[in-house]
Amino acid sequence: MSADARGPAASTRAGTSVAVERQGAAPALRLPAIDPFAERHMGVSAKDLAAMFATLGIKSLEQLIDETVPAGIRLRRALELPAALTEHEALARLSALASRNKVARSYLGMGYSDCFVPPVVQRNILENPGWYTQYTPYQSEISQGRLEAMLNFQTLICDLTGMAISNASMLDEGTAAAEAMNLCLAVNANEKARVFFVSSRCHPQTIEVVKARAKPKGVRVVVGDHATYGFAKPTLGVLLQYPTTDGSVLDYAGFAAQAKAAGAQVVVAADLLALALLTPPSAWGADVVVGSAQRFGVPMGFGGPHAAFFATSEAYKRSMPGRLVGVSKDVHGAVGLRLALGTREQHIRRERATSNICTAQVLLAVMAGMYAIWHGPEGLQRIAGRVRELASRLRAALEALGLSTGKEALFDTLRVEVGEQRARAVLRAAAAKGMNLRRLSKTAIGVALDETTTPADLEALVAAFAGEQPAAAALAALGRGPVPALPAGLARQGEILVHPVFRSYHTEHELLRYMRRLESKDLSLTTSMIPLGSCTMKLNATAQMFPVTWATIGRLHPFAPAAQTKGYAAIFADLEAWLAEITGFAAVSLQPNAGSQGEYAGLLVIQAWHASRGEGQREICLIPASAHGTNPASAIMAGLRVVVVACDAKGNVDLPDLRAKASEHAAALACLMITYPSTHGVFEEQIREICDIVHGAGGQVYMDGANMNAQVGVTRPGDFGPDVCHLNLHKTFCIPHGGGGP
Repeated sequence: MSADARGPAASTRAGTSVAVERQGAAPALRLPAIDPFAERHMGVSAKDLAAMFATLGIKSLEQLIDETVPAGIRLRRALELPAALTEHEALARLSALASRNKVARSYLGMGYSDCFVPPVVQRNILENPGWYTQYTPYQSEISQGRLEAMLNFQTLICDLTGMAISNASMLDEGTAAAEAMNLCLAVNANEKARVFFVSSRCHPQTIEVVKARAKPKGVRVVVGDHATYGFAKPTLGVLLQYPTTDGSVLDYAGFAAQAKAAGAQVVVAADLLALALLTPPSAWGADVVVGSAQRFGVPMGFGGPHAAFFATSEAYKRSMPGRLVGVSKDVHGAVGLRLALGTREQHIRRERATSNICTAQVLLAVMAGMYAIWHGPEGLQRIAGRVRELASRLRAALEALGLSTGKEALFDTLRVEVGEQRARAVLRAAAAKGMNLRRLSKTAIGVALDETTTPADLEALVAAFAGEQPAAAALAALGRGPVPALPAGLARQGEILVHPVFRSYHTEHELLRYMRRLESKDLSLTTSMIPLGSCTMKLNATAQMFPVTWATIGRLHPFAPAAQTKGYAAIFADLEAWLAEITGFAAVSLQPNAGSQGEYAGLLVIQAWHASRGEGQREICLIPASAHGTNPASAIMAGLRVVVVACDAKGNVDLPDLRAKASEHAAALACLMITYPSTHGVFEEQIREICDIVHGAGGQVYMDGANMNAQVGVTRPGDFGPDVCHLNLHKTFCIPHGGGGP
């Protein structure tokens, strides 16, 4: 039960008794809490505490905090948060909120598709702590299982895109497209090329992400019709959607040749399922292919997280963002897997890094790879062919109603011209039937079909478009005649997914055993603690994982109408308010999808603040030498210039050096990036003075919140100096790390 459902007479806090008082009743009845969450999930017994206290020479946790956290920054009051709920109460509360979401049939497209999660994958990957508690595979000898699963994903992407090399996943399609633009900037031979062309028929959210990411780099994004773009100015690259956001499968070969002749790289954002049927972008000149693997068995989840992909040619492998799993042989000839191209890691290249992406959506990439293994080449082509057949039959039915759907080849999406007045009527009729359609323009409606679409769905769509018009002829057209073949230049030739792994595990017991063999090669929190790296590894409670698989959480499209997402809105509002109270900041954004993206967003906020005060010239970012490598990489991507601040013999910020550099760069100082507690786990005593020095020189302080778990309830960054920070939810709160993200 939720706290609200219990009523005002009762409240609980984990590990405490429950007082029940009724007006006019006898003295309160006190009952023990039956489900103390903290006691079950902290995993520290009184005996454990006593042993630790003896080793440290202290008597209590309070003494430990007193001797660890500077007194001047201690929080001297309780956080103003709702009373803690038990697991059962929290699940009931969340279920009540989720029930306010309305799951409609989504035909919105834009890179998000409903799909069927194979039960064998859901139960044995997504819901299995042997997979969702794995750590980043920096130690390959205890990571061979997940490295093989990631290699399967890379192989899948290389096969379907036709590219030579793929990374182990990206954060989302928009970010992948922006990273492709960065690659073009890094490899383009013409240093004067500062224009990046984006087709207006790309997904709108991708266009916006690319625009935002281009500005700090000094790149001008031109959005338009590729058929009329003339390369009048030096162009570093072009971005095309395949198929287009409104459904057309276009032959880009001529334009790609034109782009290459002008010295531009060709980036293609492709639909992975469509590539089972379509000519791969590599065949007509793509240099980079990006996209989302969401429709390969990963729920929409109101926008994520999902695994995106990034594939390119061998020539650009050292400019490719993210991680790459490679196959190696040891001195004895034994084959092993590892993270390759290690010299690109941010902690080595730092401000010379071409990307700040230090992670991957491993858990979701593993799911997508297993989806492909489960279905195999014939299964994927059967699913893709079915989706295309449904779209083709819907086209015939709508044309029988006298509507125009264009003449271009299609895969799963239709652009239907209906006129402005009829468009409003169709949208109303669809909404009344529990269907979401996309408004492409005043006169056009988009309909995107998917793996879950049925013939009955087509009949409902035809009825919505027909309105009061007789629909008998249109319904008859649904089943009439063969489906038009793809044009010869667009139809894929030859086999797909030829590697044996995609042709071997098509029954449940075979795939189950394969996944279990891989799992057994890995260290996860099901085996032991994982004391590695900068990520705080913890076991997410099983109850915290349950809601991920609820339809009211997983089946919502990110662009569903607000009236259908009231549960999510309430969850977001609560979370933002609670995080603001925990951190002491005025406002919280839930948008960044990784720590690196939180850094980037925060730095852009600082720059915008300076610009609003007429100080847009501030471009210097001070970063201690001990900082995590994503810090300088993020600063460079945000268009800042990094100046390194020395650390003393203990690894703390060298205050004299900080003062000197803050003074030297006072006119141009934008910010300091600092991790607190520091990367070596220390609450630096001089943190207030550090912040004061930077503020005194006109800069802002960005706090890397990777170690926020050490601050919660003890101190708040918003109270002692930092102006902006990000939080890694998988470290401090609850989201599965799953081998490297999100």
